[in-house]
Amino acid sequence: MNKPNVYLVGAGPGDPGLITVRGLELVRAADVLVHDQLGTAEFLGMAREGCELYDVGKFAGNHKVSQDGINELLVQKARENKLVVRLKGGDPFVFGRGGEEMLYLAEHGIASEVVPGVTSAVAAPSYAGIPITQRGYTASLAIVTGHEAEKEGTDIDWQALAKIGTVVFLMGVKNLPVITKNLIDCGRSPQTPVAMIQNGTFPTQKTVCGTLADIAEIAEAAGIKPPSVTVVGEVVALREKLQWFEKRPLFGKTIVVTRSRHQASVLCSQLRELGARVIECPTIKIVQHGPGEEFRDFIADASDYEHLVFTSVNGVEGFVDALQKHGSDLRFLGGKKVVCIGPATAEAFVKRGIIPDFVPESYVAEALLPYFEKLSPARVALLRAEKAREVLPETLAKLGHKVRIVPVYHTEYTDAENEETINALTAGQIDLVTFTSSSTVEGFARVLAGSSILPGSVPAASIGPVTTQTCRDLGFNLKLEATEYTIPGLVSAMCQCFLNENS
Repeated sequence: MNKPNVYLVGAGPGDPGLITVRGLELVRAADVLVHDQLGTAEFLGMAREGCELYDVGKFAGNHKVSQDGINELLVQKARENKLVVRLKGGDPFVFGRGGEEMLYLAEHGIASEVVPGVTSAVAAPSYAGIPITQRGYTASLAIVTGHEAEKEGTDIDWQALAKIGTVVFLMGVKNLPVITKNLIDCGRSPQTPVAMIQNGTFPTQKTVCGTLADIAEIAEAAGIKPPSVTVVGEVVALREKLQWFEKRPLFGKTIVVTRSRHQASVLCSQLRELGARVIECPTIKIVQHGPGEEFRDFIADASDYEHLVFTSVNGVEGFVDALQKHGSDLRFLGGKKVVCIGPATAEAFVKRGIIPDFVPESYVAEALLPYFEKLSPARVALLRAEKAREVLPETLAKLGHKVRIVPVYHTEYTDAENEETINALTAGQIDLVTFTSSSTVEGFARVLAGSSILPGSVPAASIGPVTTQTCRDLGFNLKLEATEYTIPGLVSAMCQCFLNENS
């Protein structure tokens, strides 16, 4: 039996967390990714390096590639003996034309498999707080394509649909007046509750409710557009008590993250978990120095230094990387005091089995001074960025300590893909731009250079006082500063800021 090399994978309805484990495995392994437009964008960056990407997405009135063209592309790439993933929004077999594609492959001798996905017919109502089946409300459910509503000779049996407890229409915005009229004409009460959910499961989700009699008028007034899901039935009334997604503290907010790409995931995931739309605009990248000449000299003189100070997670990672490439390991730290600024820096050691000797309560370099004031003159090594404030080494030197600065990494500005950010700023859609270091502020100023956007129009969220000062120096409109100078502290400050605005 032929091993399949084409997989029809359901990407789910839009929230990237709703793809299946198997589906994500295949996306990451694919040689060729043939993807729709809706519900797949988040996964393109997860494809392996060198994967061929083909956008064949369709939306109302615009088909980039015909269905025949898609079928031929799948066969062509399969015959090149490549692992082909056809990534489709929702579920491939729920109005996704997956059956047509699989039949075409079979007719051409190509083995294929299907990985089901979460359909928006279920997910969008769920995210709107509407259970499409509920004991005491309905014992029947229908999922119908709204595209067929106005066609003569349609397969839709309106008489039968009018008797079904819950009816979910996909792709029915344009034909909503026809849908409601047909259901009423076939005996469904005009007062039957109806909900329309636009962009279901996305941070831009928008829900309106009405009845069969008035939902068309309500939807038009609210500007509801595709992609939208329409739910007809008494279960819609449960939304009043069960809605949850739209109650998340950052729901409806658009936040720009400027951290380096390899560091951004924690902040991005926390913001998305709280309901925000996140735009990634990495303005810097971290470059580790490895065991260069300065580091090798430090290792050679290491016995002279009693205290090692780390000011950031990047410093810890740069130090460990250089140490390993030098042929050493963390036994090097034996007999030395490890001092860390901030809990995240300390945690970078803890997860490697090293408990720092001192972590100040405040997360700025100045907070270390009381610790060193109590000590007799000692030898102190600062393992940090190449470019950093000189407050700490200068003050330690004044206290009589011999200080050595060991650069283990530096930051470089990146030419980020910033079109989405600039367009959103121009349209006034950005609620906050987050800055987690002075270098991210400086990098974002470079992003704005050449555009018509002034720093004063950019709402800034700062992780701490040093970053705040850089924001002010460069003219950004500072909206908030975290009271705890950590990523969780920054997220908490943003939630509080929006809560205060709404109260």
